[in-house]
Amino acid sequence: MQAQVQIIGVRDPEAGRLRLLEARQELIELANAQDPKLVEFGGGVRDIAVRVVEARAGTYVVAHLQVDVRDAMGANAVNTMAEAVADRAGQIAGGRTLLRILTNKADLRLSRARAVFDADALGGDAVVDDIVHAAALAEADPYRAATHNKGIMNGITAVVLATGNDTRAVEAGAHSHAISPSGRYTSMSRFEKDADGNVVGTLELPMPVGLVGGATKVHPAAQAAVGLLDVRTAAELAEIIVAVGLAQNFGAVRALATEGIQRGHMSLHARNIASTVGATAEEVPAVVARLIADKAVRADHAERVLAELRAENA
Repeated sequence: MQAQVQIIGVRDPEAGRLRLLEARQELIELANAQDPKLVEFGGGVRDIAVRVVEARAGTYVVAHLQVDVRDAMGANAVNTMAEAVADRAGQIAGGRTLLRILTNKADLRLSRARAVFDADALGGDAVVDDIVHAAALAEADPYRAATHNKGIMNGITAVVLATGNDTRAVEAGAHSHAISPSGRYTSMSRFEKDADGNVVGTLELPMPVGLVGGATKVHPAAQAAVGLLDVRTAAELAEIIVAVGLAQNFGAVRALATEGIQRGHMSLHARNIASTVGATAEEVPAVVARLIADKAVRADHAERVLAELRAENA
């Protein structure tokens, strides 16, 4: 994880940047002194990077503490370290320290998933080509990318929430990672056709999740979810989460490229409507079938269908 220390009013920002790099070891030791237990477990500050950032209101020198937080999400640890080094960093750079807080753009904490989807199982070459075309639009067009990436986060956010981790932090980091080097918002995932004609799906995202500290260790539901996953490290958990995101995304893209997403959505919506109007678990399938067949997935129609079914079975 990284924490940023913003220094303003530095008259010679490029030289200030070098002064901070020259003092790297002093700042690392000062930061690590704040969390000896983390250092004992093999974590702590690994390096310090310094950037000069040109902004509307001025030029800032921004120091990044790069911290190995082991199996924690790490927000409290890196924030405490940033607070501890802030004043000294400002003195060294020759300016006034303002912000000192983590960044949720956790691009030094990437997790990856890769899968090969068999062409025959998908329905053949034409389906494979359409899946690749659908994914390519998400890469090129931010309007499609927004919905494509939302589908990825449907899977990711569910697992992050279930395990007691910070959904907002993960979402912020994932969407910031979807900005291409050219500054354009693009697809988080990639789908390609391999030499054998199969679909290869890949997903690489920042995944700042933890197994120690926070709700993960104290909330019974989070503990149960972690136990179900049988993970031992935060890195393992992160890899599972990214794999779920890729699976969720592929299911959606395949549906879009074949039958269309609305068929599945309407089936689910019909089940919800049937339950809302009072259908029992035994009655729901029949009500859903009628709603879809009638192409009228509405509460008023569901009430009529349910009444008719009960009259028939009376």
